[in-house]
Amino acid sequence: RLKPPFPAGCGLYGCPTTVTNVETVAVAPTIMRRGGDWFASFGRENNRGTKLFCISGHVNNPITVEEEMSIPLRELIEKHAGGVRGGWDNLEAIIPGGSSVPVLPKFICDDVLMDFDALRDVKSGLGTAAITVFDKSTDMIAAIRRLAHFYQHESCGQCTPCREGTAWLEKIVTRIEDGNAHVEEIPMLEEITRQIEGHTICALGDAAAWPVQGLIRHYTPLMEERIKNAGSHDPA
Repeated sequence: RLKPPFPAGCGLYGCPTTVTNVETVAVAPTIMRRGGDWFASFGRENNRGTKLFCISGHVNNPITVEEEMSIPLRELIEKHAGGVRGGWDNLEAIIPGGSSVPVLPKFICDDVLMDFDALRDVKSGLGTAAITVFDKSTDMIAAIRRLAHFYQHESCGQCTPCREGTAWLEKIVTRIEDGNAHVEEIPMLEEITRQIEGHTICALGDAAAWPVQGLIRHYTPLMEERIKNAGSHDPA
């Protein structure tokens, strides 16, 4: 089958197919009944409406909930997901929009809003609005390495930057996690993500690059410490 799929050209039964988002279909009747002004009353300018937020990870009540756009991330988690396991002060980081968007450390999560513009401003993204919460028990290098493994596995291999780059991302992040790398490999890792990003037919290349970029942006000191003190790390 065609990978990546382009259903507008060749979809169901090999015919052009329009794929409509289930979330859009679900909210359309309510918008028709209450009117566009009602829907636009939620959220900030350019970020109007409601959104399905799927909250998982280290929270007391994992949940999928429809809320207004631009709600503060902390309020969203505490109001609907029962808060972070062990309390907000036990928060380490959050991936705010699905596994492909860059991770945000606690100091940003404290007051960031959940909409397109606010998350773009902090170099992440709303994406699918699938929120993954990590408490302080998390090894963030291991968490991003796991995502790197996923994207390497999912690469179809058609585009050279993705096929080769995702394998190198996983290898290098794994070495850093184990403390078997050199500090000089961190900027090399960043350069590999830049060579993947924007150079593939589909968005999987970008999705593989962005989590690693977020790790480097916010956790370079942790990565350097792991490399320099490899013998003191307990992977358990």
